[in-house]
Amino acid sequence: MALSEFRISKAKPKDKPYKLADGGGLFLLVNRNGSKLWRQKYRHMGKERLLSHGQYPDITLAQARQKRDEARAQMADGKDPAVEKKLAQINAETQSRTTFKLIAEEYIDNMEERGRAPATMVKKRWILLDLSAPLHRRPINEITSAEVLYLLKAIEKSGRRETAKKMRSEISAVFRLAVVTLRAEGDPTSAIKDALIPPKVKSRAAIIDEKKFGQLLRDFEEYTGWRIIIEALTCPSSYKMGHQRGLSVGGSGLIV
Repeated sequence: MALSEFRISKAKPKDKPYKLADGGGLFLLVNRNGSKLWRQKYRHMGKERLLSHGQYPDITLAQARQKRDEARAQMADGKDPAVEKKLAQINAETQSRTTFKLIAEEYIDNMEERGRAPATMVKKRWILLDLSAPLHRRPINEITSAEVLYLLKAIEKSGRRETAKKMRSEISAVFRLAVVTLRAEGDPTSAIKDALIPPKVKSRAAIIDEKKFGQLLRDFEEYTGWRIIIEALTCPSSYKMGHQRGLSVGGSGLIV
């Protein structure tokens, strides 16, 4: 006779464990301590096997029957439900260990191996290990675009638009690493690229008074410190190019 919620709730423990059958191999095992456990008997490759479906009332009668039917469907495909359940558990445990923080730390290590500047690494650590803390324990393949956007919008609303922009870029780099190492299926930050408000560009104040500009030029002439400072102030583009080419400071100014 098929079980009912009423019959299950009224089942009392006895001197020995006993079974209440429901059908299709599913039964409820009532232990001496009063616990009620869902079990399913089945045969695979000619051998009798036993499958656990959890404890009542955590797993209701309807849920236990659904699990039974799913197991029978696996058997119809030639699969062993116990093996499939174990594989699912292993996969879930693997995903839980593949968290955002673990991959972010791996990304940071990669950047250090490539010789990124110390100042750059400090900023990357701050963004990924401090600002991105709400994502740290999340399996990376479960993080959604909405979840990342919510985090970035909180930074943006605090007035740090440039930080929010850079943070999206760094989080994206972590996801790209996860994708190429088969730990994520995609980069959710690509969908929110245009959802952030662009940073406000503040122009530098210009000297428009002739007397003040003349004084600035005289200050340049009288400056006795490193010539590279004057080069940077008077021609920043040339300074930048020279700096990238490895110019050094000498007594008479910049020397290649």
